[in-house]
Amino acid sequence: MGMTRIRNWTLAVIVCLSVFSCGRTGPDTSSKPNIVFILADDMGYGDPQCYNPDSRIPTPNIDRLASDGMMFRDAHSAGAWCVPARYGLMTGQYPGRVQLNWQERSLVQPNQETLATMLKRNGYHTACIGKWHLGFDNINWDEPEKNDTLTGGPVERGFDYFFGMHASLDIPPYFYIENDRLVEKATSMVEDNASADATTAISGAFWRGGACSPGFKHHEVLDVFLDKAKNFVTHHLETKKEEPFFLYFPLTAPHTPWLPKDEFVNKSGAGEYGDFTMQVDHLLGQVRKMLDEKGLTQNTLVVFSTDNGPVWFGEDIDKFGHDAKGGLKGMKVDLWEGGSRVPFIISWPDKVPVGTQSDQLLGFTDMMATFASVVGDKTFDNTGFDSYDLSPALFNESYSTPIRRELVLQEKVFRKDNYKLIMGTGLGILSKRFDNEGIYLSEEKNEGELYDLKNDLQETNNLYQKEPERVQQMKSEFEDIMAERITAEKGSELPSK
Repeated sequence: MGMTRIRNWTLAVIVCLSVFSCGRTGPDTSSKPNIVFILADDMGYGDPQCYNPDSRIPTPNIDRLASDGMMFRDAHSAGAWCVPARYGLMTGQYPGRVQLNWQERSLVQPNQETLATMLKRNGYHTACIGKWHLGFDNINWDEPEKNDTLTGGPVERGFDYFFGMHASLDIPPYFYIENDRLVEKATSMVEDNASADATTAISGAFWRGGACSPGFKHHEVLDVFLDKAKNFVTHHLETKKEEPFFLYFPLTAPHTPWLPKDEFVNKSGAGEYGDFTMQVDHLLGQVRKMLDEKGLTQNTLVVFSTDNGPVWFGEDIDKFGHDAKGGLKGMKVDLWEGGSRVPFIISWPDKVPVGTQSDQLLGFTDMMATFASVVGDKTFDNTGFDSYDLSPALFNESYSTPIRRELVLQEKVFRKDNYKLIMGTGLGILSKRFDNEGIYLSEEKNEGELYDLKNDLQETNNLYQKEPERVQQMKSEFEDIMAERITAEKGSELPSK
């Protein structure tokens, strides 16, 4: 069955959560909530203690958010690394539909609908603060000191305000961007950096040397972003209090370099990574404290998730006794569950039932249709997206069959109910290059992999050769979905800033 037929169901079908009773109705969307979406970077499914009781990293604020709302246990990034994850989240479309050449261009087209344009059209004041990593149209990589104004970025894709970085905190050049201009040109240089006792060359306090703004300090970035987020909310209340706001807050942590502040050093049981993850947890707590102090908690929908799995090798597990993947196979870039299955928590007081969990399959692309439903967008046309409205799951409405039964990850993974098909091997470049124990190298030449996740979440029993009919059926459905040409252009001119 192709995606077109399934989309025809989505407005009529509703899904039954596995852990609580049915019957509650959805919220009154006449009062649109503020939306804060905090996206950690390279945090594992097994890091928050609410997902993994054996985690050696204290995460009291993530755990508290879970107790105040709903944990999704089968949530997936749109891809197993930074760029596809963000593309799927921002556009509601599978990243396998585009070439991810982010260093050459802005991946989001000028007329393409984004979460920001959709919410802006519905009266929202929008801001992106943090790591963009969806490309700009004119970054000068060869002569980085000449960069000044950047085009094709967040403020041209629906955000009223942007403060952040072009990519990760280990990819030069290093500079801050405010709206479409560099805060300070990259006229200085920094050398390569690393930790003396890191497990691999890409672990610890690792960053690549290169051009850098004179005032840019790697260890200050999270605090700078937190201050900017607080300032945005304060300024919003002073100037646009009558409007709801959307704050997209993609962090640069706990992605390398692992640079925990002194107050977190040696406070976890998982080294620099665990300490840095504690700092991310603390940041979430600071955001929620700010919302509470400003009287915004009651009508603010808060989402916390991460863009993909962690960079955490078998040697790290042995060294610290901590599994950032929570027992899942693989990690960042790998196409197994450890690469794409992520913590995903939503809280909205008196709307999302507290202390609940859902096994509903969720993909990052679903935020487009779900948020459109939450804010009451009557003109939203779901046929332009790979997105499902999961609000019935959020609000504990009665339903009988899953809303989403299929999911595409990047360009070679297809999930259908409990079965997962990988076209080729799930082995990613990081595991292949840096895993000194060679845990997965024997699978490198696989023609394909098929797993029954209901009975084999750790993906130990490859059914690809044993179930050829299922493989061919899933391949056919996958090809039908990806053959569809979908376009989602902005439905009208955006209101002025």
